[in-house]
Amino acid sequence: MAKGPRFREETDSMGTVRVPEDALWGASTQRAIENFPIGGRPLPAELIHAYGHVKAACAAINGALGRLAPSRTAAILAAADEVARGDLDAQFPVDVFQTGSGTSTNMNVNEVIANRASQKAGRLLGSHDPVHPNDHVNLGQSSNDTFPTAIHVAAATAIARGLAPALAATHAVLTRQAREWDGIVKTGRTHLMDATPVRMGQVFGGYASQIEHALARADRALHALGELPIGGTAVGTGINTHPEFGARVAAELSRRTGLTLREAANHFEAQGSRDTLVEASGAIRTIAVSLSKIANDIRLMGSGPRCGLGELALPAIQPGSSIMPGKVNPVLCESVIQVAARVIGNDATIACAALGGVGSILELNTAQPVMAEALLESIRLLARATRLFAGKVLAGLEVRRDRCEETVERSLMAVTALAPAIGYETAALLAKEALDTGRTIRELALEKSLLPEERLSEMLDPLRMTEPHA
Repeated sequence: MAKGPRFREETDSMGTVRVPEDALWGASTQRAIENFPIGGRPLPAELIHAYGHVKAACAAINGALGRLAPSRTAAILAAADEVARGDLDAQFPVDVFQTGSGTSTNMNVNEVIANRASQKAGRLLGSHDPVHPNDHVNLGQSSNDTFPTAIHVAAATAIARGLAPALAATHAVLTRQAREWDGIVKTGRTHLMDATPVRMGQVFGGYASQIEHALARADRALHALGELPIGGTAVGTGINTHPEFGARVAAELSRRTGLTLREAANHFEAQGSRDTLVEASGAIRTIAVSLSKIANDIRLMGSGPRCGLGELALPAIQPGSSIMPGKVNPVLCESVIQVAARVIGNDATIACAALGGVGSILELNTAQPVMAEALLESIRLLARATRLFAGKVLAGLEVRRDRCEETVERSLMAVTALAPAIGYETAALLAKEALDTGRTIRELALEKSLLPEERLSEMLDPLRMTEPHA
């Protein structure tokens, strides 16, 4: 007969709680597990890893300030490093939809570090020997400054190590294509209708510029996230902490993570609002919108291959239909657009959670866990989608030069180049006749002797039409 789960008893300020025998968490975490069975998912692992770095940095500085004994400092550092590495991810089960300050997760981290220290020292789990979760792991801290600090560190890490490199790789591909395809002229389109010619290199140069701006937006988000609430403790006053604590922890976190981090200039702003997360999310949303524009343009230019625009040949990465043999769809373009939709939704969640009277109330924002999950998901999805889009779509694109030349020659909007010489009204009549008869602007203009042939050829040169002041 199978044995049921075994438990141990742990106590906190509210009394005794039964905790799974081998769990590294304690009473406070267990209460949160039982109180918040809502979303069915814990906070992102990236946030927990960042929290490990925060607790390690706090322990190191408390030790350097003489507030923690060397043995306790070493014990906390060893356990916190395990958290930061992801070795203990299974020990953080608290639901996203928990207390709005993140107190449950802060205590989850404190308890796991304390119990891991007990375990490594050969003591009983829950003994708080040699490390106490509140008195030692949480020394000089509050959930109200450590939780948002961990969000900032996690988001900044995700941007610096995931999204920014993916954008840089995308920018490199687009820049190369803009250069290589600058001699290929295609039909421009506005309102989805034929417009004057444009070089494929100019189009892709525009995309490269969008990604250059995206990189700048990511950098500005990193700068905003680099300001940390740590040192403010409960309400921003820094009660129960050392006056140098915030600045020194920020410096230690910079050393540990390689990020550029600093103590908040004003702790009351840093804890009473979450404007920084709103700002960072806005940058991520804008980047997602930029990528959706590029992805959609590419799927439109690749439409066909025979009955659409057909100017680009997209890489065939999987069959596109369960019923139509040979069909290939722009699946990764569609994936990027769906990611953009999710990022926009997450951005709306973050904005709502930061609203005055909703999340941001007096000295604290109380909707932070959902903001953390939304922002980290946006960055993670966008980084992955961007990397795949660059590697599996952009890098394998080919231009169908013959198709581009064909549509340019047949475009009615070539008449725009003649308007300064023959007048707008005559040009409009010429375009209408070309549409009605199926003939080209060049053929009709020659037939009507509207301009000398040499001059007509010069004015209808597609490449010339793409040059400034032509």
